[in-house]
Amino acid sequence: MAGDEGQARAVRLCIPAKPEYIALGRLALTGLARLRSLPEDVLADLKLALTEACTNSVRHAYDEGEGIVEIRYELHQDRLVIEVSDAGEGFELVDPPDNSALGEGGLGLAIIGALADELEICRRNGGGASLRFVKHLD
Repeated sequence: MAGDEGQARAVRLCIPAKPEYIALGRLALTGLARLRSLPEDVLADLKLALTEACTNSVRHAYDEGEGIVEIRYELHQDRLVIEVSDAGEGFELVDPPDNSALGEGGLGLAIIGALADELEICRRNGGGASLRFVKHLD
């Protein structure tokens, strides 16, 4: 963890792209949130958004193969930034996401968008995708 007063505190966590490891990302978020004493409802929303973002990488990036999901948390004085990225195949990016065509299991991006104050999805150079969301803190 890096950071002094007034600077961002950052944590980077790499997990195997397997559903059973997503809980580790949630635990790291809970620990980081203690530095700021986030309200329980805000923390619950962030955990849900993080779970949806990680699930997208686990489901779509590696086509049932081996891979890594990287989670980067940045706690600033006024906001929390979470970025979930992978080096896999990804999924078709639609900007803005077309929620009308979503089937079962396709509401993850809409959920993240509703819970976060900012949402950005992009392809990474060299392959993979990155999903970054921001929650402004009071």
